[in-house]
Amino acid sequence: MGLLRTIFIIVLVYYIFKVLSRIFAPFLVKYASKKAGERFGGQFGQFQKQNQQEPIKKEGEITIDKIPKTKTSNKDVGDYVDYEEIE
Repeated sequence: MGLLRTIFIIVLVYYIFKVLSRIFAPFLVKYASKKAGERFGGQFGQFQKQNQQEPIKKEGEITIDKIPKTKTSNKDVGDYVDYEEIE
């Protein structure tokens, strides 16, 4: 008797979940798409603000936005050995 009752409860919960998912799935999908749209809009808005701040450049004009940091080499690493291949 206990086994049949357990199987009945599992089947009942399964069908209730199925019905509720059909009811609430459109709302969840709409909510998820709204959130994704907000994230995309936020990132796109930042991109637009960044482009609006840059002055309009004439065609052929060259500008350097950022000067790269100078690379420092460590002279204490070791000796350079020049070698020649032998065939």
